[in-house]
Amino acid sequence: MASDDFARRVTGVAALAEPVRRDLYLYVVASAEAVGRDEAATGVGVPRHTAKFHLDKLVEEGLLETEFRRLSGREGPGAGRPAKLYRRTSGEVSVSLPERDYELAGQLMAQAIEEAARDGGSVVDALHRAAARRGEALGEQTRAGAGSAPSRERILAAACVTLAEHGYEPRQTDGGVTLVNCPFHALASEHTDLVCGMNLALLAAVAARAGDGALTARLDPAPDRCCVVLAAR
Repeated sequence: MASDDFARRVTGVAALAEPVRRDLYLYVVASAEAVGRDEAATGVGVPRHTAKFHLDKLVEEGLLETEFRRLSGREGPGAGRPAKLYRRTSGEVSVSLPERDYELAGQLMAQAIEEAARDGGSVVDALHRAAARRGEALGEQTRAGAGSAPSRERILAAACVTLAEHGYEPRQTDGGVTLVNCPFHALASEHTDLVCGMNLALLAAVAARAGDGALTARLDPAPDRCCVVLAAR
């Protein structure tokens, strides 16, 4: 992932290391309705000003969001000011070290199952097509990053940038690009042929679209790295 995205995720998760903040977050999450400061403070046994401080910090970190509503249900003059209420945000915050992208694998597999159910044919073939489509998009991103009329070196560098953003931890070598990390590690360990085939289809499409035949993808499993190697031509 990009460094700023990584920092945002780490900071968000780290916000829950503070015990009172963590208790407040869990209290809000457990409530069926949005929670006010007074209720949250009473629920976790802290002063109102302490609850306010930590709840607003959780909003800053993207873990909670707010709404304003009159708790009395009355409208018009004399109804009072709307209360500030807190609820869990719909966004997701997660950190995995090394980085994994099981969401992408799930998306590709769901697309493949839908395609095979609709059109018939092999689910595995459909998975390879879905992976290739995603790889083509990443290849176009790589090509754009390499600039107009790029050299092979610029294409390799752009490929490293693109693949780094997706968790592969690429390292440029004289022979091409070594992918130090597998974003699908646990799945690949249990379903090696299926997941490595999907990964090869994705990365082969990246190489094909990157431009000027600078890269080829081949399956070359080895310990402690991705099963696919990108070789420079």
